[in-house]
Amino acid sequence: MASENEKLRIDKYLWAIRIFKTRSLATEACKAGRVKLNGTNVKPSYVVKLGETYSIQKGIERKVILVTGLLERRGDAKIAAENYEDKTPLEETYGFKSTFHAPILKRDRGTGRPTKRDRREIDDLKSSEWWKDGEKDGE
Repeated sequence: MASENEKLRIDKYLWAIRIFKTRSLATEACKAGRVKLNGTNVKPSYVVKLGETYSIQKGIERKVILVTGLLERRGDAKIAAENYEDKTPLEETYGFKSTFHAPILKRDRGTGRPTKRDRREIDDLKSSEWWKDGEKDGE
């Protein structure tokens, strides 16, 4: 662990606590405005301080983390989990881990455009409770 006096960049910290798989992905996320501190975008060179809360957008997943310790090197997941607290509200967690698990309507190739009957069946499916629950969780 780094001492409190050392300076640690946000991109390196997010990589070390295993939010992003590579440091370059963490840098790109910062540059794209997907890492925020109090609603303002954070540059990759921003110095992390203990007690700060960051909001991170990663695909459809959104995380809110509180910095509890500074970790300079990437270690195992157990050590990484000790250096931040996940403060993501329950309402913002999704029922589907990724877009690959969300319900998707798919037609067989070569079947052509849907007929009027097919369209009605699709509309009935979309208005069902099952589809509405999946749509809320997947958005």
